[in-house]
Amino acid sequence: MQAKAVLRMHRATPRKARLVVDQIRGKDVGDAEAILRFTDKRVAHPVMKLLASAKANAVNNHDMFEDALFVKDVQVGPGPTLKRYLPRARGRADMLRKRTSHITITLEERSGQ
Repeated sequence: MQAKAVLRMHRATPRKARLVVDQIRGKDVGDAEAILRFTDKRVAHPVMKLLASAKANAVNNHDMFEDALFVKDVQVGPGPTLKRYLPRARGRADMLRKRTSHITITLEERSGQ
């Protein structure tokens, strides 16, 4: 049995979000929450809220035990890119790409406890 939660179109680049989610992959939910609480990255707070949502889905919708949950899989994919223009010298313009991310967390119960 698996429970998951998805955060779509978060305004952080996938490359920066992967730095945070790579730290919690495979960890128990309590340990993952502690790691995210003390991670000094901007994307750590939304990932912590997403982890809490996945945990609530597991406990309330799938009748899983909160103490036996662990992070089975975390995926970060690119979302749509917002394109903006920045004026430059001699009448030119440079394109700014404001990237977004789709983050998915999947929780599962540990067997043998």
